[in-house]
Amino acid sequence: MKTKSIDYLGKGVLVKIDRPLGCKHPKHNFYYPVNYGYIPGTISGDGEELDAYVLGEFKPLEEFRGQVKAIIHRTNDDDDKLVVMDKDKNYTDEQIRALTEFQEQYFESEIIR
Repeated sequence: MKTKSIDYLGKGVLVKIDRPLGCKHPKHNFYYPVNYGYIPGTISGDGEELDAYVLGEFKPLEEFRGQVKAIIHRTNDDDDKLVVMDKDKNYTDEQIRALTEFQEQYFESEIIR
């Protein structure tokens, strides 16, 4: 059953990082300026685990425990992205867009808080 990303808003999660800050995407020609991973045991619209951007951490990580502060809801793709940060950090919608533009520029989306 598909996991509802909205159910995670404001909740604590463990993100397994499979694309740490600075690594190159395996198929596309870009590097990750943030840590990027997934929430184990979930299923997103693309049939894979629910993806998450980890913001505010400036070294490559293997995993991160934080709070879901926002959701990037793609309106032209069925693959929402969680935006996870330390519970004491908070980025504006504009900052979230700037930090995730490397990948989100190819999709239409809205930020849900």
